[in-house]
Amino acid sequence: MNWIKEIYPIFQAIQSAKIFDDQKYFADCIPIGDLETIRTAFEKVPNNQLELRNFVEEYFELPKPYAVRNKTKTGIVKHIDSLWSVLTANETQDKGSLIGVPEPYVLPGGRFREFYYWDSFFTMLGLQASGRVPLIRSMVRNFSFLIQKIGFIPNGNRTYLSSRSQPPFYALMVDLLSQIDGDQVLLDHSKSLEKEYAFWMKGKGQLTKAGANDRVVLLEGGEIGNRYFDPENEPRPESYMEDASRIAPAKDIEIYKELRSACESGWDFSSRWMHEADDLDTTYTTQIMPVDLNCLLFFLEKTLEKCYVLLGDKNTAEQYHQYAANRKEMINNYFWNKDLGLYQDYAIQEKRSTPAQTLASLYPLFLHIAPHDRAQKVLDSMDAKFLKKGGLMTSLCFSGQQWDAPNAWAPLQYIGYIAAKNYDRNVLAKQIKNNWMSNVETVFEHKGKLTEKYNAIDTSISAEGGEYPNQDGFGWTNGVYLFFSTLK
Repeated sequence: MNWIKEIYPIFQAIQSAKIFDDQKYFADCIPIGDLETIRTAFEKVPNNQLELRNFVEEYFELPKPYAVRNKTKTGIVKHIDSLWSVLTANETQDKGSLIGVPEPYVLPGGRFREFYYWDSFFTMLGLQASGRVPLIRSMVRNFSFLIQKIGFIPNGNRTYLSSRSQPPFYALMVDLLSQIDGDQVLLDHSKSLEKEYAFWMKGKGQLTKAGANDRVVLLEGGEIGNRYFDPENEPRPESYMEDASRIAPAKDIEIYKELRSACESGWDFSSRWMHEADDLDTTYTTQIMPVDLNCLLFFLEKTLEKCYVLLGDKNTAEQYHQYAANRKEMINNYFWNKDLGLYQDYAIQEKRSTPAQTLASLYPLFLHIAPHDRAQKVLDSMDAKFLKKGGLMTSLCFSGQQWDAPNAWAPLQYIGYIAAKNYDRNVLAKQIKNNWMSNVETVFEHKGKLTEKYNAIDTSISAEGGEYPNQDGFGWTNGVYLFFSTLK
């Protein structure tokens, strides 16, 4: 049941009244009883905050936050280990906007009462370090379930998040589990990997000239790439008023679609997606071909090649081998900026690099796509420009958005560490790991918690930016910290 769409006028009225500080709160409520009764009751409710709040409390079950702090003084590793049970949920039935899945899963924490696609990979790294492999298996099976049920992995297991996906880390999850349980894992999930790929490549056959269709981009030279794309052009329910108050600066920009597509990137929000770094209304995500997305799809193609080798289907294996080879060549041709020595996103219409210098440049190194000489230039830049006292800054732009400077995010520290290790920059890898871990430890010592993001420049200041306060928990921070803690 997508109750938000079924009683949308009521949803709009409640959100517009700003009864709750966080617009996600009402989107997470669960209707009590049938929707027709709720419609009838709402007709009699006076339009003021008090009466509207009373209505919500009578006709909806209110959500509870997953706020987790260190109430008793323990070490950080012990604290994280104790959090896994707090952050583990097992919701098998659809409830309100929540999409049930058959097995247990780990939540990020705070306001996030559902699991998120790409977050989960980094959480799994910590589960592996904690010896909780059965939970990794459960989460992978849940993602396969969603692919088979919905046709793809949504942004998170909420109906209001199911118009879009997130960075496609599913193949890396399956690969992680196969390293533990063997190649049978690849065979068990091969049909879901294939369906995941079909989702990202939908619309490819309809492209006959350079341009974009759904999430596929046909380039001038006939190469195929991908973009982030949410087809819905209406305010996000979880950020209804933030979106509804915006006015696009140009008629040809469908601002809600652009913002939603930025959410599919996982980097919501960042100057990466904006014409003007200080103006979110200039977001143009759908006109950008992102380097990280295309690298992840390269890995998916390589994983499918491996699946078909195991299945003994040489022809299909060769087909995916060629897809991956073509994409690797495309990545090195279109995303490399020789003047800056970085991989950058590609502006489809302008036919050039976008100006944003970000940690997305690390993905070709993370997944062994970059030639050695280019990788060294990228890592030199990371060392000189991005690495600070508290880890790698997400970008060089201080836009006020949360996926920009000075913020340091757990997943990008892991990607930076692996990228440096892949190209024998062991000293830099160690610095990335140690600087960020020290940052996390400092915040934990003073506040008794792990948070969603950190300030890379001044570790005494909380990370800011975004549409909501920095959240406690926190799934991927826990995961990456534990992964780093197991390294010598």
